[in-house]
Amino acid sequence: MLSLLGIVIGVASVILVLSFGSGVKNYVTTQVTVFGSDIIAIEVKVPKVSKTSSANATGQAGGTTITTFKLEDAERIAKMDNIGAWYAMTFSQHISTFEEKKKQTMILGVTAGVAEADQQVILEEGQMFSEEDDKSLKQVAVLGSGIKEYYFGDSSAIGQSIKIKGKTFKVVGTLKSRGTMMGIMNFDDLIYLPLETAQKKLDGTDYILEGIYKIRDMNKLDLTMAQATDKMRELHDISNPDDDDFAVSSIVEVLEILGTVFFALNALLLALTSISLVVGGVGIMNVMYVAVAERTFEIGLKKSVGARNSSILGQFLFEAIFLTVLGGIIGLAAGFLVTKGGEIAAASFGYPIELTITWWSVGIGAGFSALVGIIFGYYPARQASFLTPTEALRKE
Repeated sequence: MLSLLGIVIGVASVILVLSFGSGVKNYVTTQVTVFGSDIIAIEVKVPKVSKTSSANATGQAGGTTITTFKLEDAERIAKMDNIGAWYAMTFSQHISTFEEKKKQTMILGVTAGVAEADQQVILEEGQMFSEEDDKSLKQVAVLGSGIKEYYFGDSSAIGQSIKIKGKTFKVVGTLKSRGTMMGIMNFDDLIYLPLETAQKKLDGTDYILEGIYKIRDMNKLDLTMAQATDKMRELHDISNPDDDDFAVSSIVEVLEILGTVFFALNALLLALTSISLVVGGVGIMNVMYVAVAERTFEIGLKKSVGARNSSILGQFLFEAIFLTVLGGIIGLAAGFLVTKGGEIAAASFGYPIELTITWWSVGIGAGFSALVGIIFGYYPARQASFLTPTEALRKE
């Protein structure tokens, strides 16, 4: 039984790696595409670093704050031919309070087009603030469902006032629950304020961190991204791409990067799991060598009555394959149980990842186990087939 352990572990690992890889990829893809696949984003970036590095988005890696992206820049981009709905955004953290309650809260300063451009911003009650509210620096707020529940419970929040950084904001709307993104960012705990109100009355800034744009014609996505890049360089007087203080990206581009990353990760993990299969194969080979040694007389008798080399080879090779396939079946069952256990554990931590065991992953696991049987069972079977009747009977 110990000789099968490597096969069992190897096949179970194959099932586990493929199901987790596929499940996590699908989960991340779903989380990313929740914004819509027809989106491009322009965000601040520390110059001379890759746009995929951690030195973008907030632009505060290493204590650097990028202040060059202005609302006027975002408005100029929005006038491009292939741009539909859009919004500009900044974010910061402040203490919000209502009566005796208080909470550290992520504040999103956004322009009025957020509900049109972000398909997940859906009003539960009230209304979204207007462009006029933004320009007039009106102190109004729209609450995520979690914040609304925390401060007001089942009561209506519309018309109530909360305080942020000591300033009073009237609640004009609440949003439907949106949940979390990859268990990290809880959209329901956000407070949305008019962009310029957040800039001037809370943060004391005049810059934005990101602009989100819906694309009208996805066939022109690459062209639109190139035009947006050229326009931003023109607005920021940048001639060398290494000096870009912004990054233009799309959901499609993000998905392509994720696909490459997950493919490489799966390949690496499968390579590591193959070590267990090799160890199991060596164990099977040793078992088969022992079997050949113990059954030398049987081989001699069969040879003496006319058994061919090919039939002896086939017999022992079949036994080797049978053992590895048996280990593979046990490994498939173990992989299924561990996968389902992992799915339940992930859900308990707030990550509803569906780990599906596909037929092709089962096929790969079964195929690997059979292949190990063929490779590592061939040499003992070949040794058995080459024994002559005289030699086999004399050894006995």
